[in-house]
Amino acid sequence: MIFGVIYFLMIRPQRKKQKEHEQLVEELQRGDRVVTAGGIHGVVESLSEDSVVIKIESGATMRVTRGSVVSKREK
Repeated sequence: MIFGVIYFLMIRPQRKKQKEHEQLVEELQRGDRVVTAGGIHGVVESLSEDSVVIKIESGATMRVTRGSVVSKREK
């Protein structure tokens, strides 16, 4: 019974959040505005299987792993 409570309060929400993040990373497209885990805001310039090149406000580009993208912003 205690395990059931722990499952519904901790494990299940964590799995749901993980699936949502995986879906976000899979659906990234060129031109999407994103935020990285480090708080860097940028626009997706190109994508590869395991990384994303983003362009930041200063015009510089940086390559980050797909997993470090934590959210998409509205255009």
